[in-house]
Amino acid sequence: MKNSIMFICLYTLIYLTSCESHKKHKELETKFLVTSPVKMDTSITKEYVCQIKAIRHIELRALERGYLQDIFVDEGQYVKKGQLMFKIMPLLYNAELQKAEAEADFAKIEYLNTKSLAERNIVAPNELALTKAKYDKAKAALSLAQIHLGFTNIKAPFSGIMDRFHVRPGSLVDEGDLLTDLSDNSKMWVYYNVPEAEYLDYRLNLKKDSSLMKVKLLMANNKMFDHTGVVETIEADFNNQTGNIAFRATFPNPDLLLRHGETGNVLVNVDLNDALIIPQKATFEVLDKKYVFVVDKDNVVKSRVITIAAEMSDLYAIEGGLSTDDKILLEGLRLVRENDKISYDYEDPNDVISHLKLHAE
Repeated sequence: MKNSIMFICLYTLIYLTSCESHKKHKELETKFLVTSPVKMDTSITKEYVCQIKAIRHIELRALERGYLQDIFVDEGQYVKKGQLMFKIMPLLYNAELQKAEAEADFAKIEYLNTKSLAERNIVAPNELALTKAKYDKAKAALSLAQIHLGFTNIKAPFSGIMDRFHVRPGSLVDEGDLLTDLSDNSKMWVYYNVPEAEYLDYRLNLKKDSSLMKVKLLMANNKMFDHTGVVETIEADFNNQTGNIAFRATFPNPDLLLRHGETGNVLVNVDLNDALIIPQKATFEVLDKKYVFVVDKDNVVKSRVITIAAEMSDLYAIEGGLSTDDKILLEGLRLVRENDKISYDYEDPNDVISHLKLHAE
């Protein structure tokens, strides 16, 4: 009996000690980390979906009707200005040229003979003028025949990259038929759409700083293009359906890496002066609205709607809803409810930001 009483006392002591330990552990677990918004100068990178175009992209079409005799280039080949690309069978045009040459020679002889007679007053001046007109007409016909024959040799109007062929040797082509496309990719025009408010900000900043805005290009493989582009022009009108206006940035393309028709994302760095910054992990979302838990002077948590001005990796720039005097819950957002009273440790916001992956600058 005595042993049983001792056992019960020992068990009770262990139980009470365990409960006390569990209570202290629970108190440690429910101590939260709190910080404040901080004002600082930083920059954000805005992304815009873009379309990439060659500075010159044209359709090459047949200028004369005939059978395609030869193709001297290949699809995807780089060609130089003036390089022969296609040849349309010139038999008919050679015959027309020979006929025009013969008629021009005949008219020339007739004109020279009449001129000799006119100089000796054997024929009237009107007859000389008539033969002169016939000779000029024959020369014009000869020039036209030479031009038509020249159209059977289709040459590159500028240096660029060939697209796919729409015809093959032996094909009968009519005047105006599409043969291929040619792109001058030495520079690329990159188009992206900008909302009205951002357009106005850009124009106002441009007046203060006359230098053109420089942008980067993130290619479709998520790798950065090596060269920097410059915004050189803006379209005249806004799109009434989207409220956007198109910007055009020009990128050098010395290695011809970019091709006409590609897509990507234009990256624009925007400076934020005296921005109010908080960590993203201090926020939560309800019905498409962003909230934070604010700890009041009585250590009671209250949810508050905030307005996001800009988003960075791990950080938000806040447009409304907070001030630097507020204390916001940084961790344990799912462990508290509205009007809960908590105990917390306060961490300096600069120290909090320094531990994130991307720092504000």
